[in-house]
Amino acid sequence: MKHSFCLASGVGLFIGASFVLSAAAFAGSGDPSAVDWSKVPTKEIKLFWPGQATYQWLRSPEHKRADLQTKEGQACVACHKGEEEEIGNKLVVEHDLEPMPVDGKNGVINLKFQVAYDKDDAYFRFQWKTLNNYPGWAHPYYRYDGKKWKAYGFPKLDAVVQDGKQPGIYEDRMSMMIDDGKVENYAKQGCWITCHNGERDSPDRPTADEVKANALFKALKKKDVRKYLPSTRTDEEASWDKGKTPEEIAKIKAAGGFLDLMQWRGHRSNPVGMSDDFYVLEYRNSDAGKNPFGSNKDKKTKLPKYMYDEKVFGSKSVREEDIRKMETALIREKNAVPFDPNADWKEGDMIPKYVVSREDSKGSAADNNRSKGVWKDGMWTVVWARKLGLTNPDDKALKEGGVYTFSFATHDDNITTRGHHVSFPMSIGFGVKADIEATKLN
Repeated sequence: MKHSFCLASGVGLFIGASFVLSAAAFAGSGDPSAVDWSKVPTKEIKLFWPGQATYQWLRSPEHKRADLQTKEGQACVACHKGEEEEIGNKLVVEHDLEPMPVDGKNGVINLKFQVAYDKDDAYFRFQWKTLNNYPGWAHPYYRYDGKKWKAYGFPKLDAVVQDGKQPGIYEDRMSMMIDDGKVENYAKQGCWITCHNGERDSPDRPTADEVKANALFKALKKKDVRKYLPSTRTDEEASWDKGKTPEEIAKIKAAGGFLDLMQWRGHRSNPVGMSDDFYVLEYRNSDAGKNPFGSNKDKKTKLPKYMYDEKVFGSKSVREEDIRKMETALIREKNAVPFDPNADWKEGDMIPKYVVSREDSKGSAADNNRSKGVWKDGMWTVVWARKLGLTNPDDKALKEGGVYTFSFATHDDNITTRGHHVSFPMSIGFGVKADIEATKLN
């Protein structure tokens, strides 16, 4: 297999200029687009809408006739194998588990998945049809209202979108969560052990003040609740506010009791050929270092930090009518310059809320530096390489001879948090028997 990386094909045009990653950026690394994918078997996986099905709900009497089995660690597919379409189509409409239905939402996404490996890398390929007739490469912006720059565009589950006060604007994403057998019940119950009451868009969500007053969240310096594992809580219900001490949690991490979580993002990583790298333990934590995206807001001035370089991008801002027609990522080293508050701004001018950078990414958080998605004819095709044998303390090391539990999720149609479509957990083997067996490349 050749080891060059060309991303010229399928990359969207900016106004007046095209942005193409050079092959030199990936020198010495395996190229997932160079794999002969026609020789790698395709597994079709049904991803379904989960509603507000949390860890606590699965163990409650509302999970009729299955709560006791769930508590005992029975696998979800023991009862629901082959029922993804039925479940998704039922939960996507108004339901006890779906108090905030999104108009026109599809209950199921058919994901085509392929996996291969060689002596150095694992390679993944994902394909799915988007609900919309445009790619989800737009993300929330700052919009000038004639006086101030204000947040504009929110995910569709947010009340401001459902009430018609803001447009639904959010990037498409492809996620995979991985365990090597060290997280209890993950192989049987998958991502549901990470989803809990109290998290965003879930039942019993606490206020920011309540979160900040909690001992664990004070230590974390966080003001909201995100994915976490039951092992990091002290009570049987794994309540969000019953956290163990940072010292106890550090021991769980050192023993490998966390999940690897990686996300390809249509706006915040794809334009620089990357995906982010997180892990789930007491919170959804970023790996050490820096992911490819960061805030574009100056904390002191409350203004954007960067705007588009008009000489490169063709304009210093975008308008709402532009964002579905082209990639609008603000890339620090390619098409961005420091923000000028006196640049003759007009009402309706928009600048992305996030700035993206390949050069600024570093450490374990930058491990996924070979992933690229192309949208064509209503379909995303995402290829991805992941180095084998990583030794970072916040990664699950993929190795030949290993079997790992994977879960997949796709965020589609301007949505985030629990609004994704998810899979049941499945095993992937690299040179060994599993639900899906990776193809070894010559």
